[in-house]
Amino acid sequence: MLAVRDLIVDIEGSRVLRGVSFGVGVGELVCLVGRNGAGKSTTLRAIMGLRKPASGAVAFAGKHLVGLRPYQIARLGIGFAPEESEVFGELTVAENIALPTWTCPSGQPAEERIAAAYRVFPQLQRYRDRGGQALSGGERKMVSIARALALGPKLLLLDEPTEGLSPAIVPSIIAGLANIRAFGHAIFMVESNIHHVPDFADRLYVIERGEIIFAGPPDEARRDPAVARVIEGAGQGRPNHPIEPRPGM
Repeated sequence: MLAVRDLIVDIEGSRVLRGVSFGVGVGELVCLVGRNGAGKSTTLRAIMGLRKPASGAVAFAGKHLVGLRPYQIARLGIGFAPEESEVFGELTVAENIALPTWTCPSGQPAEERIAAAYRVFPQLQRYRDRGGQALSGGERKMVSIARALALGPKLLLLDEPTEGLSPAIVPSIIAGLANIRAFGHAIFMVESNIHHVPDFADRLYVIERGEIIFAGPPDEARRDPAVARVIEGAGQGRPNHPIEPRPGM
């Protein structure tokens, strides 16, 4: 479904991704784990057309993505939930989730796409009329993922869906990911914390200093001493590269 080959990305003169390659199959949940600054968010932004690669290829369902605009990539069937959630505070939960149905056409009726989003996080039903500015961090994360689902995507890109959340809310996010996968959507997610990788992940990639150093089952990663040192310390070290700037910074 998604094939990334030899992806190289430079930011402000620094090489952030160094020949990154990986794949996500239909219905799979695949995780990319690495320290802060290792290139995880840059990888997602390059897939979505928010970062232009210096070289390499990104293909989705047989279509080449490099050079396309983000909205064109979304319309091909890729949803993106950024780490910052980017929930619109002046809109209600219901309006935030419905937003993609206003802007992105799909063969699936808008009502069905919205209903599917609420099936993943049913607890959002009771917050439908609440403004985005009144949501907790965990609620914003759920809305962000649900909004991406309302696109009706075949593949979801999730940037650190559990980052910064209280331990009490993480199981709800993981349960939502299980629902998404059960409904047939593929997921490619990045995480700094190996302990937040779902047990039902099909495959794990580990990135260090912009290079993939491991690809395989999560249990095998933990058995490799060199890889284990990276994933157990992920999220605790200092960035190795410039941090991907946020919009407006």
